[in-house]
Amino acid sequence: MLLIVDDDLAVRTSLKLLLKQAGYDAQAVATAPKTLAVVREMPPQLVLMDMNFSLATTGADGLALLREVKALAPQVPVILITGWGSIGLAVEGMKAGAAEFVTKPWDNETLLQTIRTVLALNAGPAARETDPSETASPAASRRQLDQQYRLAGIVGHDPQLLHVLRHVGQVAPTDASVLIEGESGTGKELIAEAIHHNSHRRHQPFVKVNLGGISASLFESEMFGHRRGAFTDAKADRAGRFELANGGTIFLDEIGELELASQVKLLRVLQDRTYEVLGDSKPRRLDIRVIAATNRNLAEMVAQGLFREDLFYRINLITVRLPALRERPADVPLLTQHFVDQLRATYHRPALRVSTRALHWLREQPLPGNIRELKNLVERAVLVSGKEELGPEDFQANAQHLPARVPAGHGPAPGELPAPGTMTLDELEAHMIRQSLSHYGGNISRVAKALGLSRGALYRRLEKHAIPFE
Repeated sequence: MLLIVDDDLAVRTSLKLLLKQAGYDAQAVATAPKTLAVVREMPPQLVLMDMNFSLATTGADGLALLREVKALAPQVPVILITGWGSIGLAVEGMKAGAAEFVTKPWDNETLLQTIRTVLALNAGPAARETDPSETASPAASRRQLDQQYRLAGIVGHDPQLLHVLRHVGQVAPTDASVLIEGESGTGKELIAEAIHHNSHRRHQPFVKVNLGGISASLFESEMFGHRRGAFTDAKADRAGRFELANGGTIFLDEIGELELASQVKLLRVLQDRTYEVLGDSKPRRLDIRVIAATNRNLAEMVAQGLFREDLFYRINLITVRLPALRERPADVPLLTQHFVDQLRATYHRPALRVSTRALHWLREQPLPGNIRELKNLVERAVLVSGKEELGPEDFQANAQHLPARVPAGHGPAPGELPAPGTMTLDELEAHMIRQSLSHYGGNISRVAKALGLSRGALYRRLEKHAIPFE
């Protein structure tokens, strides 16, 4: 049974009819005491609660009732209903234990989709508790997962990775938004693809967007598309990324790099599931699954005012954290063999192999670039050594060609370029920012303009490189 809580009779009636038509048994109440009485007598599967179910419009009554419901029945998911202007209240509700929030006026199909998603996710823990693969050996567990799900391209059977893959299999059939966290090179895109390929949207588009590469001025055109003549250089109609992904999944990579102004526009689309093409004021509806990824700590960015809290809660209904390669060293030999198998076919060298000693050596390396760094190291060793069996010395020789680290705060003299191999691109960027701060006396606006960045983008880079500023 689903419980509807709203003081408006018309809302209660329409929601009850909608849920009945969708096959749900629903009960509707108008007050907090009646809500608590129902929850005490027979906890519902889900509560659909308006934030302002009394004459007051502060939302305090909704938050208070939410806390009481969660205290009585913490296992019951609650979906909050709020106006767009009260999203801050919904965020407070998420902190207090709500599972999701929808805004008025809601779209019936979107609301039903949200209900289905929350119910499916709430049913997940019981299935996990009885999962026999949890107690099997890592190799056997991985074989079982491969039989259940489509996990092509994801190599490894470390327990941490297997936990992630089980999680992927459980959330993929839902339409829950997913936030994938992990260091650069850990395979976030592969996990996003696995979620899509194991979902009911698998035959629809999977569109990848690198938000770190889209400036604020181009955001609307890139994401929503434009009509011919919408702006000076718009010489033809262009479909945006959301339109291309409609019906399928959109993967928003590097979401932590998005400008604050663009975050507002993205939030509106993700919340309402509607957008407008530039030069065309007619709203268009979206049916889409959203997966985001970041190598940054978004919770810290929220605390620092660099990432919108409401957007953070909108994209992370489910969070998947990918372990770094150094946290799963047993998978290094498996990944190495996987890359060698690929290179054997690519370079037509059927006898190519890696010695046991080399595999042991690779397993002990820190590999800060994770899987991407390991792949590059293996390919360099294959190309440079020319040998059919690669030993530790072949990898060591090529590892020495990795860029030498320059201590933070050091770099080439003003007016000079660094010698090749002495600085990474990130280190060069940090050095240029420090030089500009010094040159312009710490004036953030002038530094941002000189570097061709917005103030928001500059602040994120100062944070990224731990460069102090005022």
